[in-house]
Amino acid sequence: MADFPALQNDLLLRAARQEPVERTPVWIMRQAGRYLPEYRALRADEAFFDVVRTPALAAEVTLQPLRRFPLDAAIIFSDILVVPQAMGLRVEMIPGRGPYFPDPLRTVEDLRRLRRPDVQDALHYMLEAITLTRKALAGKVPLIGFCGAPWTLMAYMIEGGSSKTFARAKGWLYRQPEASHRLLTLLTDVLVDFLIAQIDAGAQVVQVFDSWAGVLSPDLFRAFALPYLRRIGEAVKKARPEVPRIVFARGAHASLAELADGSYDVVGLDWTVDPRQARKLTGGRVALQGNLDPCALYADPETIRQLTHQMLDAFGPRGHIANLGHGLHPDHHPDHVRAFVEAVHDYVPVTST
Repeated sequence: MADFPALQNDLLLRAARQEPVERTPVWIMRQAGRYLPEYRALRADEAFFDVVRTPALAAEVTLQPLRRFPLDAAIIFSDILVVPQAMGLRVEMIPGRGPYFPDPLRTVEDLRRLRRPDVQDALHYMLEAITLTRKALAGKVPLIGFCGAPWTLMAYMIEGGSSKTFARAKGWLYRQPEASHRLLTLLTDVLVDFLIAQIDAGAQVVQVFDSWAGVLSPDLFRAFALPYLRRIGEAVKKARPEVPRIVFARGAHASLAELADGSYDVVGLDWTVDPRQARKLTGGRVALQGNLDPCALYADPETIRQLTHQMLDAFGPRGHIANLGHGLHPDHHPDHVRAFVEAVHDYVPVTST
């Protein structure tokens, strides 16, 4: 493990552990990306996955929002679909369309095409980007590593891209449950290796994104998503107990209490969840992250400030990491992103008299 400068701002780490903080820490999902003109300028001559696979470029993109906004964390610039790539599937990023798998999994026999990669080799570029970024941050804020959840990756690998319903992938759960569990188990093993490798490369927090949890019924989520999320959280906790773990299962409202079972330190909420209700359901067992509606950033700056303060009131001052309820949109204006971040900074908690 590399020798890194001492961390100067540990607000996010303390909030993740539900320790007292001077103010609520804030970072934003997709804080590095297309809404920033400097990112668009860099991408003018570079394909998406070329940036991801070039450590110096990935580090540069990671650092861009930190130069603009007083954020309390950086998140490495990459993509959840680097894991299916490492397992043997081809993935392209099509402008205006998103991820595309030219040859997705269609039959159970297609599972033979997958391999369990050595993540140190197959995903070395992301690990190198993490180390490079951690050194460049010079202890300013912690660096977040991440991966996609097994169900979300399975959904893409079978569907062949994004979808409103993920009907093909869900069909596997009903028609081929045994094969589905085999695939989810393989993905889980790879993801555990990957997150531990990210931590060893310099990540100080890790987040698991289950972006398509919400397309599953509560029963399907409990059968095909939750057990594998738990395995990842527990395995990383056992291997690297000092590093906080965040889980963000968008739309999995019915399982908030189960997500707070100890596998993760922080549960991320999408914008459709009432923070007060989430506090009741999770019973103080975890910190919470989120959850302003990303579309609130289309409002004027003063309205953004008011909505952000209302959100912070709802969460309370302890055990909360401010964020949006999902990622930034490509057409968000940077000034409105700044309004959100600064609203978190200037918030004064309501005190009872």
